[in-house]
Amino acid sequence: MAVQKLFSIFLLASLSISPSYAQVEGIYCGKENCYDVLGMTRDNSKSEIMKAYRKLARKWHPDRHKTEEAKNEAAAKFQTIANAYEILKDQDSRSEYDYMLDNPEEMYLHYYYYYRRRMAPKVDVRIVVAVTISIISVIQYYGAWNNYHSAISYLMTVPKYRMRAMEIAKEEGLLGNNKKKVGGKKISKEEQKEKDEATIRKIVENNMDIRGGYSKPSIVNILWFQMLFFPYYIVCYIAWWCRWVWKFWILKHEYGDEEKHYIIRKYMGLGQSQWEALDESDKLSFMKRELWLKEHFVEWKIEKDEEQKAKLAESSKYKSYRRYMKQGGPGQMTFGPE
Repeated sequence: MAVQKLFSIFLLASLSISPSYAQVEGIYCGKENCYDVLGMTRDNSKSEIMKAYRKLARKWHPDRHKTEEAKNEAAAKFQTIANAYEILKDQDSRSEYDYMLDNPEEMYLHYYYYYRRRMAPKVDVRIVVAVTISIISVIQYYGAWNNYHSAISYLMTVPKYRMRAMEIAKEEGLLGNNKKKVGGKKISKEEQKEKDEATIRKIVENNMDIRGGYSKPSIVNILWFQMLFFPYYIVCYIAWWCRWVWKFWILKHEYGDEEKHYIIRKYMGLGQSQWEALDESDKLSFMKRELWLKEHFVEWKIEKDEEQKAKLAESSKYKSYRRYMKQGGPGQMTFGPE
């Protein structure tokens, strides 16, 4: 009975707390009431609160006071006024503050609301996401161009491709045809060499079909484009899958070349760009072996594994590696050369 009586007294005391004593130290205006700081009430509008703040801010601005003591007092008062206005000028923050005045017993919830708003990012999250995606897209596009230029530079060093490009340039009369500049001045050998190199490079770019990760970049491959058209890709994939089920699972039609390529690529675990990078001769050999059939692919895979093992067995580097592993591998302890 005594415990119940004490609990009842505590509950009545909690419910009888006045909003004027609802301030919590450390949040909002602390022990002061934000409305009282600005000389306002909860019935005043936002514009009235703004006028009161400007009036008080002019009055208590530190620059309007002369002595050091007066400046310090004014600075503290000015900070209190600015803090009160910061809370009451925003409708959401003001609503949370009013809720604290009406519900002083929910102390931990008030701390959560206050610090959630204080710690929340000031910049719109949508802007942050958009800027991040844009930066990633730019880096992605630049990286793709860098890979493409690296591939072209490599092909320029391969004799058969370089010779073929020079033959095409000579047939079209593109090499050494700029003997003079505008004004009749002859160009130097270095300048002529640079022009010829640029011509050969352009011919290589126009005639080489580079696929895979080093192919010529396209805007459709960047992240922004992929995200914008993601719903369209989903719809296309669902339509493709429904067509596949209807045509090949239900109607039992024969696979076409495109479908056979897709099945082989999936069995090999290759992406679309990796598949496109393969030589056409390899693709033809896959089709002759009928690798879209599971049993044929398993046989082919076993053969390739055996060939790889035979090559490794003949490799001196692999033999050295095996001896190294038999002797303890990375965990072995040595004391210099034997």
